[in-house]
Amino acid sequence: MQNIPRLRKYRSWGFKYAFPAILLAGCTSPVDVPVQNADILLLNGTVYDGTLSDPRVADIAILDDRIVFVGDAEEAGYTAPVSLDVTGKYVAPGFIDPHTHYDRDITPWANDADKSLILPAIMQGVTTVFVGVDGSGHPAIGETLSNAERKGIGPNVAAYVGFGAVRSMVLGYSDRAPDGEELDTMKSLVREGMCEGAFGLSTGLFYSPQSYSTTEEVIALTKEAASRGGLYDSHIRDESSYTVGLLGAIQEVIDIGEATGIPLHIAHLKALGVDVHGQSTEVIDLVEAAQASGQIVTADQYPWVASGTRVSSALLPRWAQVGGEEAMLARLRDAEDGPKIRAAMTENMRRRGGPDSLLLSNSTKDEWIGMTLQDLSEAWSVDPVEAGIRVLEQGGAGLASFNQSEEDVKRFMQQPWVMTSSDASSGHPRKYASYTTKYAKYVKEEKTITTTEFVHSSTGLAADSLGLVDRGYLKDGYYADIVVFDPDQYAPRATFLEPEILSVGVVDVLVNGKFAVHDGEPTNFAPGRGLKHIPTTGSCE
Repeated sequence: MQNIPRLRKYRSWGFKYAFPAILLAGCTSPVDVPVQNADILLLNGTVYDGTLSDPRVADIAILDDRIVFVGDAEEAGYTAPVSLDVTGKYVAPGFIDPHTHYDRDITPWANDADKSLILPAIMQGVTTVFVGVDGSGHPAIGETLSNAERKGIGPNVAAYVGFGAVRSMVLGYSDRAPDGEELDTMKSLVREGMCEGAFGLSTGLFYSPQSYSTTEEVIALTKEAASRGGLYDSHIRDESSYTVGLLGAIQEVIDIGEATGIPLHIAHLKALGVDVHGQSTEVIDLVEAAQASGQIVTADQYPWVASGTRVSSALLPRWAQVGGEEAMLARLRDAEDGPKIRAAMTENMRRRGGPDSLLLSNSTKDEWIGMTLQDLSEAWSVDPVEAGIRVLEQGGAGLASFNQSEEDVKRFMQQPWVMTSSDASSGHPRKYASYTTKYAKYVKEEKTITTTEFVHSSTGLAADSLGLVDRGYLKDGYYADIVVFDPDQYAPRATFLEPEILSVGVVDVLVNGKFAVHDGEPTNFAPGRGLKHIPTTGSCE
C-alpha cells in the first residue's frame, strides 16, 4: 500500500513560522480550541476525495447526514461519541452506480423484503444506484421513489423515465410509428416523469418495442427531458453489427444530442461481437469530436468481457419479436418465417462468438445453469440454433455472453469521461462484483488505471455527469455517503458459475451519515433515500 505521510499543522501562537511539536514541548497554547461536536469521526484514513487529486491521510467528521470537516480533527477540536481509527484503510465517497436493475428489488410486491437493502451493491461500497435504465422506467417516478423509501432501501435510489415504458403504454408491442395524438400522449408521459423527479430519459433502442422507433420519434420525446434540465441515457441501438452497427448507433446518440441540446450518456459502453472488436478507437474518436464541438457526452462501463442478456435478445431478429412471446413462438413454427428466423439466429450466434461463448446463467431450469448452448446442443443431439429454440419454447433463459475483447474494455476504461457501472441483473457476477473486480483486476493486478482514477470514475465523475447534488465527493457540507475499504482485502468472490456471492473487503459504509455496513458486516439498516432531480427549466404546471 502507498505510504502517505500525515501532515499536521502546528499553531504558531504569534510566531512567524510553525515549529515541530517537539521544539514546543512544555509550552502551553494560550489559544483554547473550541470543542466541535460530531456524531462520527473516521480517523487517520487514506482519503481519496473523489477528485483526481492525490490521496492524503486525514480525518472526517460527520454530523447528522453531512460531512462537516475533512482534515485534522484533533487540531480542529472535533469530538464524537463514535470514533473509528481507520489507519491503513482507504476512505472514499460512496460509489455511484449509474446503471442498475434494482428497481426489481425495491417494488412493494418484491417477495424478499431484505432485497431492498441491496446488499450486492452496499457490500461493494455503492451508496447510490440509478434505476429505470434501458428505457424501463415507469413515468410515475414519485411513486417509485416513495414506495422504495417506505419499504426501506439500503443505498440512495435515483430514477429515469423510460422510453420503453412510455411507448408500450401507448403503442404496446406494435412496430408502427405513433400518430400525432399518440406522440403527444407519449410526450406528456415523459413530462410527467421529469416533473416527478426523473434525472432524464432513458432508452433501450436495441430492445423491442423501442427498436421499432425512428430517431425522429426519440428526438421528440428527448426534447421533453432536455427542456427540464434532464439527461439522455441510452442503451444504444446497436453495440455490434446487428442493424446500424456500433459506430452508426454512437452517431445516432450524437445526432439526438445535437438536435435537442441535451447532455448525452452512453450506457454500458462496449464493442460487442467479433465484427466490431477493435472499434473502441473509432468510438472514442466520435465521442471526442462531439465533445470538441461543445456537446456533453459521457458513458459508463462494467469491467467484464461478458455481457448479460437473454437468449431472445441475443439471438432473435427484432421483427420476430413483434407482438410479444406468443407471436414470436408462432413465427418459429411458421413454414415461411421459421427458416428465416433460424438463419438470423445462426448469424447472431456467429457475431457473438459462437455457441461456446453463450453461457446460460439464469433460468427456471436449474439443470441448464452453467451450460453453454454448445453443451445443450450436444446433450440434446441437435444443432446449437435448435437448442436455443428449445430454450425459448420452455420460457427462455438469461445468458452470460462472452463477446468483448480485453483491449477494448481497457481502452474504454482509460477514458476520462467513462465511469464505473454494474448493469446489475441476476445471473451475472457483475451484480455482486463489478466495483471489486475493477479494483482487484484493473487497478491492483493489471494497473490499467490508478486507484485515484478508479475512485473518481466511481464517484465524482458520476455525480457531476448525472446531476447529483452534494454527493460524490468528500467535502465539507456534502452528504455523508462514504465507503471505507481495506486495499489488501477488497476483492470479488462471485464467479460466472456462482454469481451471487457478496464481495469482501468493505469495512464501513455510511449512507446519509448512517451505517449500512459496520466492521465488515451489514447492519440491516436502510438509510437510503429516493433522490429527485429538480427540473431547472420548462413547465411542470
